Amino acid sequence: MDITKIDRIIDKHQGEASALIQILLEIQSENNWLPKEVLKRIGERLQVPLSQIQHIATFYKAFSMVPKGRHQVHICMGTACHVRGAARVLDKVQDLIGIKPGETDQEMKFSLETVNCLGCCALGPVMEIDGKTHGKISPAKTSDVIKNYD
Repeated sequence: MDITKIDRIIDKHQGEASALIQILLEIQSENNWLPKEVLKRIGERLQVPLSQIQHIATFYKAFSMVPKGRHQVHICMGTACHVRGAARVLDKVQDLIGIKPGETDQEMKFSLETVNCLGCCALGPVMEIDGKTHGKISPAKTSDVIKNYD
């Protein structure tokens, strides 16, 4: 990530250490992950130890210390989704994009994760891509949805 982008985000928050989590969220949003060099730059600008920044970045699931794909795919595996076929949806998604949960494809196009609940149980099974919810999804509908993100 370009150092000027990092500095722009930090400057937007007046270089306040109290804005650390928000700064990390914005950088994660733009870059899809938090490289160590970026964390070092944040530490220098905010005068916060790198160890403290790494602690925060590894504590919250919203942050990734490894590269992620352009599209974040989440499959809900909560009880309501599970009993309505979430495992079959997950199997279909894995076949379509060629990766397992916790992985990113080689083209850096998709990252796949399972989650315990997306909070929309009445719509189960649910697949979320880049924050957009696709409810009452079936394995047959899955390929049409994934194609929209190619």
